Amino acid sequence: MAMTDAANSARTNLMQRLRDLLFGNSDASLTKRLAGTVFIIRVFSAGLAYFSQVLLARWMGGSDYGVYVYVWTWVLLLGSMLDFGIAVGAQKVIPEYRTSGNYAMLRGFLSGSRWMVFAASALVALLLAGLVKIASPWLRADEIVPLYIGCLTLPAFVVANTQDGIARSHDWMRLGLMPQFIVRQSLIIGFTAGAFVLGLNLGATAAMIASAAAVWIAMLGQMIVLNRRLGQSVEAGPKTYDFRNWLAVSLPIMLVEGFYLLLSYIDVLVLQQYRSSEEVGVYFAVVKTLALVSFIHYAMSATTAHRFSEYNASGDKERLSAYIAHAIKWTFWPSVAATAVLLAFGKPLLWLFGEQFTSGYGIMFVAAIGLIVRSAIGPVERLLNMLGLQHMCALAYALAFVMNLVLCILLVPEFGGYGAAAATSIALVFETILLFWITRKRLGFHVLAWGKKA
Repeated sequence: MAMTDAANSARTNLMQRLRDLLFGNSDASLTKRLAGTVFIIRVFSAGLAYFSQVLLARWMGGSDYGVYVYVWTWVLLLGSMLDFGIAVGAQKVIPEYRTSGNYAMLRGFLSGSRWMVFAASALVALLLAGLVKIASPWLRADEIVPLYIGCLTLPAFVVANTQDGIARSHDWMRLGLMPQFIVRQSLIIGFTAGAFVLGLNLGATAAMIASAAAVWIAMLGQMIVLNRRLGQSVEAGPKTYDFRNWLAVSLPIMLVEGFYLLLSYIDVLVLQQYRSSEEVGVYFAVVKTLALVSFIHYAMSATTAHRFSEYNASGDKERLSAYIAHAIKWTFWPSVAATAVLLAFGKPLLWLFGEQFTSGYGIMFVAAIGLIVRSAIGPVERLLNMLGLQHMCALAYALAFVMNLVLCILLVPEFGGYGAAAATSIALVFETILLFWITRKRLGFHVLAWGKKA
């Protein structure tokens, strides 16, 4: 009888937790649902990206695939920096304008921010195209045209990032993420598959053309839907443009994001300088395979940043502290589980790219160390950005980037992919220690997945 009562009690508790998760109105329930939505989108997009990378690697061959990876890495790196931090800054600015009732500023930001980043990124893209022209005698012949196409891709990529930030600030996670991670990736697969079926030469140039077209189409579709939703949620009225204040908020965030991206991509870029395109392709396949772990961190960052800003603006420190602890816990433990699964099935996953890609299986274990350590403090960089400590966060990322660069230059020539993975993991551990110390010292929060709560 007692066992039956205990079983009924356990079942009742489980059902209550499920109801709270699926239908609850608490901050924790809402965050889990939103983070779950983001994670599902990113996992599904990872599947699409993985599928597309497998197809491209098999259709293009090792050398062309390596060139494509190299150029696309530059697009990802520069495209994520050229919004000048506005995409993340939106998650600080929009909640503050809403909390204070400053709707003229809000309306100005929603339109003016996108025009600003488009104009700036288009100008930078033209300058970069000129740089490619000047540097062409020293570039490999098969890299020049793909690099030009990469420049053409940048303005649309930057605007899409900014629209993602605006959508996330309104809890429109699907609108923010699906155009970039589902629609864009599906279009890349469709365009490259069409070229392959038609018997066209699917080299690095053709793959970059397909990618550029996909970025522009996805961005324009997202813009149409976002404008319609904003028109329904924000009452029409006068607009005030405060470009100076927006940049004052976003530029330090850009430094944070820029150094984070450099930290993320410098291993691939240095590897390209010292090793063959085939080895770059193998290493990139390893990075893609481990991407699921970083998606968990991304999901929590995407759903928590604007709430950090909102709770801080309202002065509710107790609510903020509890929310931080929740975000850290739901970043670390799922990351540990995901890493274990990926390492267990890593070799067959790499085999999907081609038999030669299984040589990167050992690299996965080295690269996973940094990801696990980094997840132990959750989305703390978003917390620092939202609470006005972007400069300190940028300094931490800058130091970690310098360490990663120096270690890559020292280790990659002799150890190749293993050296790149070791350099990145060491830099991530160093960065985690710095961010933990800054948060503890400046904000008084204990940001670890274990120990006393924040």
